Amino acid sequence: WIIPGIIDAHSHIAGEGGINEGTISVSAMVGIEDILDPDDIGIYRAVAGGVTTANILHGSANPIGGKNAVIKMRWGADADGLLLKGAPPGIKFALGENPSRTRNPPRYPNTRMGVMDVIREAFVDAQAYMAEWDAYEQARRRGEKVLPPRKDLRLETLAEILRGERLVHSHSYRADEILQLMRLAEEFGFRIATFQHVLEGYKVADELAAHGAGASTFSDWWAYKVEAYDAIPYNAALMTERGVVVSINSDSGEEMRHLNQEAAKTMKWGGLDEHQALALITINPARQLGIDDRVGSLEVGKDADLVIYDGYPLSSTAAVNKTMIDGRIYFDRELDRERQRRLEEEKKALLEKQKGARRGRPVTDAPDAQAPELAAAQAGEVIR
Repeated sequence: WIIPGIIDAHSHIAGEGGINEGTISVSAMVGIEDILDPDDIGIYRAVAGGVTTANILHGSANPIGGKNAVIKMRWGADADGLLLKGAPPGIKFALGENPSRTRNPPRYPNTRMGVMDVIREAFVDAQAYMAEWDAYEQARRRGEKVLPPRKDLRLETLAEILRGERLVHSHSYRADEILQLMRLAEEFGFRIATFQHVLEGYKVADELAAHGAGASTFSDWWAYKVEAYDAIPYNAALMTERGVVVSINSDSGEEMRHLNQEAAKTMKWGGLDEHQALALITINPARQLGIDDRVGSLEVGKDADLVIYDGYPLSSTAAVNKTMIDGRIYFDRELDRERQRRLEEEKKALLEKQKGARRGRPVTDAPDAQAPELAAAQAGEVIR
């Protein structure tokens, strides 16, 4: 069985040193791209689960957080090599408990109404910033000698949102807050690209569809905090029926490895057919991230990102045999098993050498015949 590469619209893997710049309310100037760790083993584990592309997001400690990075799971590449070049830039917003309960150090906001105020005031400032720069450009075109305004990286990012150049991905749970942010966005003339988690999305599905917002949710997570109490496993199916572009995300390095099973749950909870269920982890997240011209389906001209399963992909027993990204195999189950076997042999050989040294036997520098990985490494051969 072959399917398009799985796309995770909400992940935090490969973020080195923390993904929350939570000491301030608006951190739009920071970006995940600066902390990508290509050596995070979570990348390889994700590839082993069929994930080929992921949206790596800032955390949810701020009403307006940092910039995201859309990456491909090119295990072995450097940080720049992970980036999906040409993907529309995005940013993380957050509503509800997380941004209002981040109090280390104490800072505004401490309430839900404060969260909305922070976002509104930030865009008022961004509008004024844009007007100042527009006035400068007009004066310069008239030939006047004027000094440029002071550059503000925080407001530059917000100005990109107002110009439609940066997508907003907002952490959310409650229906009332989802409605509030959509109304605020419409007030300032932009659209929310996706609501993340959006566990009460089923209550406002028509409004989400009318606004044009996508919904990236969990399959059946529930009641792990107060604002998640009204979550239901029918959420993804109900929003799909109302015309919302829905995806299932992981928000977890562990769950990322079996997103096919998470998508399959919607066939039981909501009655989606297999094509609709598979779309939740392929073409739908691609549309939400603005990369559906490259990935999300098996079509001529698109990137050769695909997954080969040993059985029906939406089965709980299906395992990935091979994962291909850009036409190159990044995971092969048989090769992985063989590599593990060889590494185990190398480990045993090294332990035997150590025991021999303790008993006073001479230890040779020559590579052990039972440790081909070690021998190859010492010979300068690259092992992946």
